[in-house]
Amino acid sequence: MAETIPFKNLHSREYQGHKKKVHSVAWNCVGTKLASGSVDQTARVWHIEPHGHSKVKDLELKGHTDSVDQLCWDPKHSDLIATASGDKTVRLWDVRSGKCSQQAELSGENINITYKPDGTHVAVGNRDDELTILDVRKFKPIHKRKFNYEVNEIAWNMKGDMFFLTTGNGTVEVLAYPSLRAVDTLTAHTAGCYCIAIEPLGRYFAVGSADSLVSLWDISEMLCVRTFTKLEWPVRTISFNHTGEYIASASEDLFIDIVCSILTSPVLIVFTDT
Repeated sequence: MAETIPFKNLHSREYQGHKKKVHSVAWNCVGTKLASGSVDQTARVWHIEPHGHSKVKDLELKGHTDSVDQLCWDPKHSDLIATASGDKTVRLWDVRSGKCSQQAELSGENINITYKPDGTHVAVGNRDDELTILDVRKFKPIHKRKFNYEVNEIAWNMKGDMFFLTTGNGTVEVLAYPSLRAVDTLTAHTAGCYCIAIEPLGRYFAVGSADSLVSLWDISEMLCVRTFTKLEWPVRTISFNHTGEYIASASEDLFIDIVCSILTSPVLIVFTDT
């Protein structure tokens, strides 16, 4: 069994490499590599040693001609990563070679990307509230859907038979997959819903909103079971840890709030410089 280290005993490390602001970070499926996407038009992959203090090797992925706004790792392959850019392209990279292995040009500036949990499809959202689903093998669109409301983030459930959209209306739209038929509209928050994260065990999902709240939802019942209120600014990003036990959320507040998804009290507040 892997050693569990208490939060109070953990130390932070800083990795530098990008020339401009970082918009996205993501761990690979086995937790050995951390990727970052930046306004400097590149993605970087950092090879992380859990207890190492030596200089960390990083790999630069170059090819995009605009900001890399979001990236995500293949959930079944620890060396494959997909990037979405404002240059209207989506790229698939193999970090063993550092080369782009697949590329698709879509219709708008891409801001969201996520893998289906079985690794077969990639979903991409753009600034025009259009959703495109790509088949990973051929890297060609198999579904396209334009929505008449603001779509902020997208996600599959762990079974891959439901698809979630967070909207500017304060709702979470639930679609059946692959039909993309509307199944439910959840009135989640009093302001726009910005981000969503699916718990790795598939039992819950969490939503972050412009009303500064984080809500935790039971997927089987589609009911809100808990709300977290520590942040004071719009919640821009949210993530579960690999066991689903903890939720981290961040905003313009100068800290990252980490809470236990079962308890209501904060577990840790990580202060940031900016």
